[in-house]
Amino acid sequence: MLALMSNPHHHHGIDYIEISVTDIEAAKAFYGGAFGWSFNDYAPGYCGFVDHSRGDVEAGGFARVEEVTGGGPLIVLYSVALEASLAAVQSNGGVVTKDIFEFPGGRRFELTDPFGNRLAVWTPG
Repeated sequence: MLALMSNPHHHHGIDYIEISVTDIEAAKAFYGGAFGWSFNDYAPGYCGFVDHSRGDVEAGGFARVEEVTGGGPLIVLYSVALEASLAAVQSNGGVVTKDIFEFPGGRRFELTDPFGNRLAVWTPG
């Protein structure tokens, strides 16, 4: 039972997100600059990322592809300073597609990263 309690993985929880990009170094520059993530290089076409909200556990990875296609789930990140997060996204090459708006439970904005992947950033209240 102790082994299960110390396991950072949660049964049926989202464990890892893989984001398609056309340039690993550009992805590292954007996500590192905008969100403060760090990276673990594994191969020329793949690196893991640590978002530090879960300690030093990898949250996902970047997989190099020839072309990024739209669609799929919307990745939503949490922020304690929404306006600062928006500014960091813009100053690191992200495009804000929906400016900050209110919704039941908080405020958020939506963006595309330099490769066309859609994300959102939210804060409560």
